[in-house]
Amino acid sequence: MKNRSMKDHEVKENVNEASGSIYRSNKFNKMKKNKRRLGGGGLSLEAFSNAKTKNNNYNPAMIKKKREFYKNAKYVSKYKKLKQQSEKDDLLPNVQPSEQGQNESQSAGLKNNKNKNKKRSNSLEELYAKKHADRLKALSEREACIKIREEERQRAEARRKASREKMFKKTQRGQPVMKYRIEHLLETIQGSTS
Repeated sequence: MKNRSMKDHEVKENVNEASGSIYRSNKFNKMKKNKRRLGGGGLSLEAFSNAKTKNNNYNPAMIKKKREFYKNAKYVSKYKKLKQQSEKDDLLPNVQPSEQGQNESQSAGLKNNKNKNKKRSNSLEELYAKKHADRLKALSEREACIKIREEERQRAEARRKASREKMFKKTQRGQPVMKYRIEHLLETIQGSTS
């Protein structure tokens, strides 16, 4: 009997070992599947600790500033190209195929250039005068607006001062005069309804 029970025990162990390997392999497969499904293994301790401390360089104000800078640079480059084109157009002389016409055109071109320079200087002076007049006009308008605002502020301050004096008036015994307070309440009610 002893032998028999020992054999049964050994068989059970063998079965358990065999089923255990199946169990272990199933468990291992499930872990593999879970890792694959979740996107691989977790972060290392070092990566986890540095995850929050890294500077991700996301700053909306800086992004806006860069965008504005590039936009301005684009406008400047467009302006420079236009300016170069206009200068090229101004500097290109009228070309004629014959030699006699070429000599005449050179002398005429010199006269035209002188006339153009005079026109340019006149037009520049006119532009300057216009801009100067516009600046003066804008300045005078701004000063007028400031003056009007200042007068309004002074009037409002005088009104507040008068109403404050009325509100703080006292009778001979030191009680507040209710007449002015009631008038003030009535004015505020009428102002809110209309």
